[in-house]
Amino acid sequence: MVNVTFAVTDEVHAKMKMMSDVRWSEVARRAIIERIEDLETMNKICSKSKLTKKDVDEISEKIKRSAAKKFNEYRR
Repeated sequence: MVNVTFAVTDEVHAKMKMMSDVRWSEVARRAIIERIEDLETMNKICSKSKLTKKDVDEISEKIKRSAAKKFNEYRR
């Protein structure tokens, strides 16, 4: 097994120390594994797609507009 080092802010480190019963390396390992699985799934789906970047951008804009409209309706 390989060791990986990463940085956290002083504030996060202080909070981690207050919760010493948590196995933070296991939390990080699990989060990394889940993210890899998500990205692999997304890549598998995307590899079968026939959409172009332009198509994706257009769909994205439509979703953003629709979400903004719904958000504004709920705020009233």
